[in-house]
Amino acid sequence: VHLQASGGGLVQPGGSLRLSCAASGRTFTNWKMGWFRQAPGKEREFVASVTWNLGTTSYADSVKGRFTISRDGAQNTVTLQMNSLKPEDTAVYYCAAQRAMASSYNYWGQGTQVTVSS
Repeated sequence: VHLQASGGGLVQPGGSLRLSCAASGRTFTNWKMGWFRQAPGKEREFVASVTWNLGTTSYADSVKGRFTISRDGAQNTVTLQMNSLKPEDTAVYYCAAQRAMASSYNYWGQGTQVTVSS
């Protein structure tokens, strides 16, 4: 399984960014895909997840109403649309994949830097 994240960058507070994760190496039926982030000096934290089959989503409280996660089965991509960005959203963002029936994420992509600053 290979996960390739892209779309990070520098944005002003209140702006938007769209992160993409291209997933390859197998079919992802019954898997769950997620986005995590890690800010300098902090532990990695959960941001959002989506189930591949039904598209069921889950969000951290800190991003609810601002971020939207989605998946495209035809393109094998997972997207994180980030709106109303705040300086505290600054972090390296990682996409991850969890096998069916697994209790934790099994595969991780390389990070993409998101910086929110004026």
